[in-house]
Amino acid sequence: MEMLLEREQAPDVIVIETSGLALPQPLVRAFNWPSVKPRVTVDSVVTVVDAPAVAAGKVASDEEAVAAQRAADEALDHESPVEELFADQLTCADLVVLSKADLLNEEELAAVKATINGRLRDGVEIVAASHGELALDVLLGRDAGAEDDMDLRLSHHEAQHAHDHDHDHDHYHDHDHDHDHDHDHHHHHDHSHDDFESFVLPTRRFTSIEEVKAQVEAAMKVSGVLRIKGSVVVEGKAAPVLVQAVGPRVEAWFAAGSESHSKLVVIGLAGLDKHSVNAALSEFELVSA
Repeated sequence: MEMLLEREQAPDVIVIETSGLALPQPLVRAFNWPSVKPRVTVDSVVTVVDAPAVAAGKVASDEEAVAAQRAADEALDHESPVEELFADQLTCADLVVLSKADLLNEEELAAVKATINGRLRDGVEIVAASHGELALDVLLGRDAGAEDDMDLRLSHHEAQHAHDHDHDHDHYHDHDHDHDHDHDHHHHHDHSHDDFESFVLPTRRFTSIEEVKAQVEAAMKVSGVLRIKGSVVVEGKAAPVLVQAVGPRVEAWFAAGSESHSKLVVIGLAGLDKHSVNAALSEFELVSA
């Protein structure tokens, strides 16, 4: 990371692809190193899931090949069951990609999503990739800041250690029960389509930046909406308000010197209810992107 950052032209984005059997938690924690943390953030942890394998009740399509890869790599954890590693990868995820979705029908894909949903943190999206294709707008720019959020991303062993530590100090806390209870209240979009689309909403003048945030938050809750971005105008303010919303995170700020296009771009899964998005944003007129 230090060598990359010292390049004459520092990269805008760094994509790290780990082994499919690697734990993400230690890698994400490495971004808290003093020489790295002020200059780089973990935009998101993306966990890729073999959808046909999960549909068949497995973790990987070729489990023997996975076992052989694991045995040959001394850097990998050889003790934990592979199912536990799979769960740890999902616990750390900001986005889950179901690969090979084109090999499943809608009912099978819905069943895989239901299986995965129960293992995710609040606000984590599941998207399906057919033939290995996925829009960069979905993958990049999620701004999750994962390195600052590790208490909610503990691996199985880390969670067990924290549990034992609490028990040793007579402050028993049932982590597993609490985790399951939280997930009963989590909101996950029920996506039934695999392709992505975008459309533009020309905007009116808002009365305040708080109103902007509230309406964008409402629009983000519409099933299938993955991202909303753009700029809007607030009454009595010369500077436009720039908007960037991904998953549960909605950011809006005044940007002096920026040009306002007075429009919001909505990106999501094909077939999303545009009229519900429209209603959440006060009946804007729909314009194709």
